[in-house]
Amino acid sequence: MSSLSPERDFARTLLGKAREDLDALGALHERGGIADAILGFHAQQAVEKALKALLVDQGWELRRTHDIQFLLEQAATVGIELPEPVASASWLTPWAAELRYDEFADDPLNRNDALAVAAHAVELAECRIKS
Repeated sequence: MSSLSPERDFARTLLGKAREDLDALGALHERGGIADAILGFHAQQAVEKALKALLVDQGWELRRTHDIQFLLEQAATVGIELPEPVASASWLTPWAAELRYDEFADDPLNRNDALAVAAHAVELAECRIKS
């Protein structure tokens, strides 16, 4: 049985999922030849899940959303300070699941920035959510 609070335990689960998306993003980025939609999706998911982990750890009730701007606003509401580039990561929202089907982005994905933002968000959450 875990000695962690239910919130901390769930936050760690979300953080593990964020790390999986970041690891996939890193591997695909290195491989090359992968569509922007796939890389953007994993970057968006890593940031989304890292933010949700931080919020849940603070007692926030998880909501079904892919809107990073909403999550950033919620983080500010509960007093979570986020450094750049995480605080301005809302540009990744369009790369959420909906972009993988019928829609296309107007601009190509800046792959290096996407990887950097995702890594920063996951590492930030890992530092703040300790066992």
